[in-house]
Amino acid sequence: MNEHSPKSADVSTLGANERVARLVRLAARGFNRSLQIRLNTENVTFGQWIFLRILWQEDGLSQRELSNRAHLTEPTAHTALVKMEELGYISRRNVEGNNRRIHAFLTPRGWDLREKLEPLAFEANEIALSGLTTDEQEVLRKSLAVMIRNLENDELEAAARGVRVPPTKGNPII
Repeated sequence: MNEHSPKSADVSTLGANERVARLVRLAARGFNRSLQIRLNTENVTFGQWIFLRILWQEDGLSQRELSNRAHLTEPTAHTALVKMEELGYISRRNVEGNNRRIHAFLTPRGWDLREKLEPLAFEANEIALSGLTTDEQEVLRKSLAVMIRNLENDELEAAARGVRVPPTKGNPII
């Protein structure tokens, strides 16, 4: 490994005694890096992928709606959307006579990226899941869903007690 190689976890030391939080963080980092390697072939950043993926599901969302769904702050969303507009992936405009609320709409170029990018995400997922049986994958999905729900409830309970929640929830997973 040279000085420019990414540092990786020594998987031989990741065992039953490892904290789940660390394992999930390392897995998420690995997913993000694996996808970014693939997205680079199409000159798309991970941040742009996040918003493209959301807009492929529901085009025409406002910046606030996009930032909420991406679990990112509005200024972060704004910066990414401006760049995506410059690249010709989206157009931003007002709708319903509301001059303050700007919505993002995919352009034909943005829609065309779906055919190229989604298979790259599927490939990254396949790589990550290789070696796990179908049953193990199902248990993993269910377990992670329960953990996510538990942590979301913890955040809601903290907010109800007046505990300040950080402004960003971190990077979403592919």
